[in-house]
Amino acid sequence: MTEPAIRHHQLIITLYGLYCRGAGQAMPVSVLIDMLGDLGYDHSGVRSAVSRLKAKGVLKSVKDGNVAKYELSSTVADLFLEGDERIFSAEPTNATDGWVLAIFSVPEALRNRRHQLRTVLSGFGFGSMTSGVWVAPASALERTKERLRTLRLDQFVDFFKGDHVADGDLPAKVAQWWHLASLDEQFAEFLDLYAGDVVKWTAKVGADPQRAVAESTAELRRDAFRCYIPMLTIWRRFPYKDPGLAPEYLPKDWKGQEARATFLEIHRLLAPLAAAHARALMT
Repeated sequence: MTEPAIRHHQLIITLYGLYCRGAGQAMPVSVLIDMLGDLGYDHSGVRSAVSRLKAKGVLKSVKDGNVAKYELSSTVADLFLEGDERIFSAEPTNATDGWVLAIFSVPEALRNRRHQLRTVLSGFGFGSMTSGVWVAPASALERTKERLRTLRLDQFVDFFKGDHVADGDLPAKVAQWWHLASLDEQFAEFLDLYAGDVVKWTAKVGADPQRAVAESTAELRRDAFRCYIPMLTIWRRFPYKDPGLAPEYLPKDWKGQEARATFLEIHRLLAPLAAAHARALMT
């Protein structure tokens, strides 16, 4: 299967999230050009993407002597910390945890805030039951409240926790509240792309990725980087689409858990090698 097109700025965000996140850490554009060059991207596209990310407030420029460098803005860096837990988590939701309802009302004059609110709720796993009433696994509550407070959207929302006590087929209703069939197709596409890499890279790396780094060649580290960075960039979208429902509410033969297991194993195998390649370019 052909790998889907990934834009320059998506890869740049992945690279900063992995290798250049801490306070005071900055990266020259020349290093980004080298990194994306290894992934098959042209230098002019890198420069244009950096300019757009700077204009959006994702990156900010800093001076290091005569070298222009860029670092993550503090607000974006905080979002990365929250994202780590979701991107690298292996734990499914437990059905006994119950549900959380978000009930909101936004004045028509503030319709842009209504759109922003819906975007936040959707990104934290909420599905729409009806206009102004959204539902999610209870585990989504605290991180959703925190994000809404940060964006000053919490004034428009009331939350309630509880269990589903009505009669009827809850999995059928769940399928109406979330677009699970479309998401399952995307998980299947991810598996088509990367399931075979688990066997391939296990044969190359063995059981101990850290030992593999010590014994690796520059070519192997570069190949790992070429596989790992696009794979992570594709995967990191899924936690913001997947509501994290308990298995009993999901369609038969749901591919989400297999896709997550595949991602986590490739991450375990390749992250140390890819990081070693990145460090060599950054020094």
